[in-house]
Amino acid sequence: MDIAEILDKGGIIVWLLLGYSFISLIIVIERLIHYSLTKKPVKDFEQGLDDAIRQQNVGSWLKNMHGPEARLMQAIYSAWKNNIHDLQSVASRKGSEELIRMQRGFRTLSIMGNTAPLLGLLGTIIGMIKAFMVIQVAGGQVDAQALAGGIWEAMLTTGVGLAVSIPILLILHFLEGITERRAITMKDYSMQLLERISHLDEADEQNQTTALKKGLIHAV
Repeated sequence: MDIAEILDKGGIIVWLLLGYSFISLIIVIERLIHYSLTKKPVKDFEQGLDDAIRQQNVGSWLKNMHGPEARLMQAIYSAWKNNIHDLQSVASRKGSEELIRMQRGFRTLSIMGNTAPLLGLLGTIIGMIKAFMVIQVAGGQVDAQALAGGIWEAMLTTGVGLAVSIPILLILHFLEGITERRAITMKDYSMQLLERISHLDEADEQNQTTALKKGLIHAV
């Protein structure tokens, strides 16, 4: 059986499932291109961050980074420079934005993967109804071979539905795994930056206190 015969026997349901496959393929290709163009997490991030803090060039160091982790940390650092105290909220909001960007199209893939078998089953039920209607019209005297042909044609849509659904769901889980790993990396990087920022706040307070004391001494 070739593709043309499947499309002819399956009717509109198979055409709809073919549309599912085409849309899913476009989404998957777009996501893979997006991930390939997204910069990888920085190696030795903790050491690089500590060096940037010692050299007092954290802002410029973060600007040279790219990718979702970089955008998250740049937002946290910018909020800290603007004296925003609830940095955890900033990290949570910006992290959610980056995850939504990475998960674009996932909902569509999930809907298609889960409804493709149901759509195929609907086609099978419709085909079985037609087959039994033929039996009723013929008064029960139907050639077994013709009946078998009508039944397998009806079950064809279920097979196509499963053939479309399984790859979509497998690829979806693969893409979800990629985003989950990046989400863990983003959380780890942001927590390290938040920990360092708290120490930077303490260091700034100490420097200000020291400067104030020196000013008072000189004034006396």
